[in-house]
Amino acid sequence: QVQLVESGGGLVQAGGSLTLSCAASGRPFRFYNVGWFRQAPGKEREFVTAISGSGGSTYYADSVKGRVTISRDNAKNTVHLQMNNLKPEDTAVYYCAAGYATTRYAVENEYPYWGQGTQVTVSS
Repeated sequence: QVQLVESGGGLVQAGGSLTLSCAASGRPFRFYNVGWFRQAPGKEREFVTAISGSGGSTYYADSVKGRVTISRDNAKNTVHLQMNNLKPEDTAVYYCAAGYATTRYAVENEYPYWGQGTQVTVSS
């Protein structure tokens, strides 16, 4: 079992920045790939970004590419999501998720462990 807790969400103006964090506990974190997903009101949850267990590979949705950076510190069991140049359409609840031996990084079902989510609101 892996327990995940997100933090760092909040209200920010368009063009601003936020850094979300995902803290993990339980099994050795370095074996787990981690993804960030988001769900806006009235919409389905969508993939944002993912990082491999070692941190050597990263993946980004086209909608956030160039504005978002994912990183991890396995010694501290944390994953960070740096978001820059935020837009109102980035408003959503952001979830981190962990999966072992994940191959399809953008697919929700590849991640059995999920955090409770953190709200990000971008005002225009």
